[in-house]
Amino acid sequence: MTRSHRILAAAAVSLALAAGTACAADIGQVKVAKGSVTIERGGQSIPATLGARLQQRDVVRTGADGSVGITMSDNSLLSAGPSSEIALDQYSFDPTTNDGRFDTKLSKGTLAVVSGRIAKQSPKAMTVHTPGATLGVRGTEFVVSADGGRSVR
Repeated sequence: MTRSHRILAAAAVSLALAAGTACAADIGQVKVAKGSVTIERGGQSIPATLGARLQQRDVVRTGADGSVGITMSDNSLLSAGPSSEIALDQYSFDPTTNDGRFDTKLSKGTLAVVSGRIAKQSPKAMTVHTPGATLGVRGTEFVVSADGGRSVR
């Protein structure tokens, strides 16, 4: 193998590893976005367009005219209404065993959840924090609202 072939092979391996790392960081995807919806990642705000990939520690915000539907990699479904803020604080999921952890925070607005494989495998493995309470997901569907430091279930 010539030197140029070795360099090209090394570059290809590096790119493949980088792509695998980027894909591994994806935890969910925006399936529906209406009105103003943004994702805050690493201090930058980016539009939450249809198909946008989500990562752990992303914060999803909807404007007064916005709503968003998200499908997580464990098939959990999240729907946020207008003027909502959701932080995807912790997320890990093993699709082989269905083991994982899903912690999110609703700072304001409304959030409807249909739990996926993480909560079905281990109900205590999914929580939603609000300014006034922490909800442990024990069922499969719920709606929570956070407003002015209060939580309404």
